[in-house]
Amino acid sequence: MATEAEQATGLTFHPMDQFIVKPLFGAGEVHWYTPTNVTLWMAVVALAIIALLVMGTRGRAIVPNRAQSVAELSYGMVHKMIEDIAGKEGLKYFPYIMTLFMFIVFSNFAGLLPKAFTVTSHIAVTGVLALAVFISVTAIGFIKNGAHFLDLFWVRSAPLAIRPVLAVIEVISYFVRPVSHSIRLAGNMIAGHAVIKVFAGFAAIAAVAPVSILAVVGMYAFEILVAFIQAYVFTILTCVYLKDALHPSH
Repeated sequence: MATEAEQATGLTFHPMDQFIVKPLFGAGEVHWYTPTNVTLWMAVVALAIIALLVMGTRGRAIVPNRAQSVAELSYGMVHKMIEDIAGKEGLKYFPYIMTLFMFIVFSNFAGLLPKAFTVTSHIAVTGVLALAVFISVTAIGFIKNGAHFLDLFWVRSAPLAIRPVLAVIEVISYFVRPVSHSIRLAGNMIAGHAVIKVFAGFAAIAAVAPVSILAVVGMYAFEILVAFIQAYVFTILTCVYLKDALHPSH
């Protein structure tokens, strides 16, 4: 039921309702096996990525079409990012990092479509992505370097007296990585979409409708930029963590 304030102003919007996980069929409880709006849009994103990278580049024309151009630009950008940050040794992990980038950027942009669901607004999704990166780079670090991977936490360039303190700080910051990695992405997606919904709600008031519409347009344009930047930031941090795993010495 609408509150007294909503009845007085005529505003009945709820910005956070767009992030509710709902079953696709019926209105029962959501279990781990229940098809939901989240799984639907994750499937849509996966199919869109396949359409771009597989179907869009199947012709391999010398003069590429739009789909091939976007696919090649994405491939080249991620390839150069890995090489510049983690070195040529990091290129063997290119398929995984490319998959991460494409999934996140497509999910972010898909969430800007009308009636769509932004899967990267949920910590359950971004948390799994961040945790997978954390476990992977930690395993790579120990497999490649053995016990020398622990050199990552021992700052040899610092005075010996403060190295133990810095080591504790480094260990804490290392284990906080998946938390910050996931919350940064989910938080930005939630904040932007909620603000758009708030501005859109004020469009029902004739006195402020023009300002509200302009605010929605401006915020939507900003969210397009944020959608790409957050995918880029998540990917570049993954490359930084990979570099630490491959070359742990300070």
